[in-house]
Amino acid sequence: MKQNVGAAIPPVRESMVDRISDALRRELQAGRFQPGDRLPSENELTRLHSVSRAVVREAIAALRADGLVEARKGAGVFALDPAQRESRPFDDLTTARISSVIELLELRTACEIESAALAAARRSPSQLEAILDAHHAVERCLRNGQPTRDADFEFHLAIAKATQNRRFPDFLQLIRSGIIPRGELQGGQPGERPRDYNLHLQEEHSRIVDAILEGDGAAASQRMREHLRGSLERYQELLRAGGSAN
Repeated sequence: MKQNVGAAIPPVRESMVDRISDALRRELQAGRFQPGDRLPSENELTRLHSVSRAVVREAIAALRADGLVEARKGAGVFALDPAQRESRPFDDLTTARISSVIELLELRTACEIESAALAAARRSPSQLEAILDAHHAVERCLRNGQPTRDADFEFHLAIAKATQNRRFPDFLQLIRSGIIPRGELQGGQPGERPRDYNLHLQEEHSRIVDAILEGDGAAASQRMREHLRGSLERYQELLRAGGSAN
């Protein structure tokens, strides 16, 4: 499959979502917004950060998922009391433990195999374009020696959105902090990818994309299984070798 490789790497939208949600999260934690205070409107945040409304909505959705804010129809978005936040699934997720990474990869594999099959059957033209854009963004990162973490997540998120079932992308957002393997567990620097993770990344992604483009759900699910199985096997081997506390 021919790739369109550009000289520059455009910012990945998910990074902008993180930037805005992290900024608002810091303000909430610092007490700038007290429980019950109204946050800036969508239009105000769009102007302040020079981003699209879609990016702002995703940033607010991340805060809502964390139980930090609530949206009131016709009134806006309001700060909640963090002390009143109920515990939720995955609150104890820690990717510093190999056993936790394996647990998450097993769950993620079950979800994303079906996600790929549904995306092949249900994707719209605009969603196909989003998958291809994310695929090309990973390619540019690899060509330019740039981190692939955010672009890789955006690729999998685009496939999840193409299922036409919003619970798939919601789930990936929920486990986002541990969804992409971390190099620290293989002796790398913080934020670095595992040493062998990127070796076949684009080739494996290309096979998934081809199957989705062809509308072949069985092939898409099989290629997603193969893609994720490699990560799982690497961490199982690392656990057997006693590479980290578990």
